[in-house]
Amino acid sequence: MLKGIPAILSPELLKVLCEMGHSDRIVIADGNFPSESMGKNAKVIRCDGHGVPELLDAILQLFPLDTYVEHPVNLMAVMDGDTVETPIWDTYREIVTKHDSRGGEAISNIERFRFYEEAKQAYAIIATGEKALYANIMLQKGVV
Repeated sequence: MLKGIPAILSPELLKVLCEMGHSDRIVIADGNFPSESMGKNAKVIRCDGHGVPELLDAILQLFPLDTYVEHPVNLMAVMDGDTVETPIWDTYREIVTKHDSRGGEAISNIERFRFYEEAKQAYAIIATGEKALYANIMLQKGVV
């Protein structure tokens, strides 16, 4: 056991967060995201019993967001014509604001298929059991 490390972060996930360098990206994926097929060239970490918000909060306690880009946090945008609500995005804004002085300004939305293409280039993908739709979030690592 270590002091000061959120218990939700497994040894495998801590190792990956530590291995990542400046500008590397990590996706925290909802339960519907095709983590294995998108992560063929990435490290896929299973966190099935957890939701995205609690993982996001724990990760951002240790993980610096990139200050050299305008939006180090990207959400998968809702598809045109889809009427789904995304209240989880408000939760993400609150969490990001707690850990980064740019708050909601650090977050942007990117089109679904562009999100998939960028996820294929991610260093790691965390597959969660999150049930909210459009709950995928991509973080770009900064420097300490």
